Amino acid sequence: MIHFAGLQKLTLLDVPGSTAATLFTAACNLRCPFCHNASLVPPDAPAPLSGEAVLDYLRRRQGLLDAVCITGGEPLLQPLAPFLEKVHALGYRIKLDTNGTLPGTLMELVRAGLVDQVAMDIKSGPSGYARACGLPRMDLGEIRKSVDFLLSGTLPFEFRTTVVRGLHTPEDLLELAEWIAGNEPYFLQAFVRSEDIPDATLEAFPAPEMEAMRQQILPFLPMAQLRGISL
Repeated sequence: MIHFAGLQKLTLLDVPGSTAATLFTAACNLRCPFCHNASLVPPDAPAPLSGEAVLDYLRRRQGLLDAVCITGGEPLLQPLAPFLEKVHALGYRIKLDTNGTLPGTLMELVRAGLVDQVAMDIKSGPSGYARACGLPRMDLGEIRKSVDFLLSGTLPFEFRTTVVRGLHTPEDLLELAEWIAGNEPYFLQAFVRSEDIPDATLEAFPAPEMEAMRQQILPFLPMAQLRGISL
């Protein structure tokens, strides 16, 4: 049974170019101090929505919505395949948000044709990755597998990094850019404070500093863009 913790009934942002609904799954295997959905992280987080209730809503919205975004938490911790089959059968495209820690499950869903688009959060450069994830240490082997799989060109995807003063430095982002260098879509996202943020001391970088970081990584990621920032 999938633990759905929330449903945003309409978004024009989560699946660019589409009218979509966004589903939030409960539980995550990371503890990022800047997490915007921290209340969903614990394995016992409230999950008031059943898969059938979600499907009932999507049936009523056929012809009005184009796509469904599955986010979290970390969605790949949930048994998604049977649910995604039903969503596809209703005619919806599916976008999956993931932290990339479960490459085997990601590959299975993609190869089964159950995911149409992926957005993967890359938390930092390798040397700062554990810090950005709120963990004392981290083996990046699984993250690298997910990165390599998406770079293989199986389906549309984007990489993105939420940039936070106190967790990231320009050097972290340069290291990250050198690691995933290529022509893939990549976004530096603005940190947005909310009541759910675990670390209240964290701050956003000003827009000019974000643009300076974007400029420094362009030799490695020429498609890098800012998201959620007005210059």
